[in-house]
Amino acid sequence: MGVILRAVNRVLLTLIGLLLLALGLAMLTAGFDLPRRWNFSLPSDWPWTSPHDVILSDADRTRWRSESWWWPVVIGVLAVLVIVLLWWLLAQLRRRRLGEVLVESGDGEGALLRGKALENVLEAETASLQGVDKAAVRLTGRRTTPGAVMGVTLSAHAAPGPVLTRITDEALEHARESVALEKLPAEVRFRAAKHRPERVL
Repeated sequence: MGVILRAVNRVLLTLIGLLLLALGLAMLTAGFDLPRRWNFSLPSDWPWTSPHDVILSDADRTRWRSESWWWPVVIGVLAVLVIVLLWWLLAQLRRRRLGEVLVESGDGEGALLRGKALENVLEAETASLQGVDKAAVRLTGRRTTPGAVMGVTLSAHAAPGPVLTRITDEALEHARESVALEKLPAEVRFRAAKHRPERVL
């Protein structure tokens, strides 16, 4: 699925890029009056041929404004466009998570491990450590050189220093060894667990 999404994303970006490039070149050609300067002709149905041409004429811009359906359609189309663009943006941000990790198998080819599987194992071991209430892990980087961003909720009265040592020496070290990596850099973000105030007698 990840490969398909990457392929679709590349195709869409390529098509949009080519469309914008063609549109920009067409406007620049007319804006700099290149047909007259370089002595070449454009097709008869070409929309812009000189610097005095406009993208939309007054007639085109005001053609449908008196129709009752015009503004609802414009607003609806723009709303759909904004929603689609926001969805696409969020999809790009979500896919920054590493999908797979290359594990050296000793045969020169290696094997691929799902990034989510390694995240789940790292989360479970980190959450089981003394002083940790909850943990969330997201793998970043490349599949040959992954890194980890870890959100760790500390238990009540737990000190960050000893907890960080346990995460580094146990959870991260075990994960690094399991996928035969030379190093597994990690960014650990601590926050304290919410607890009810204690009554002092």
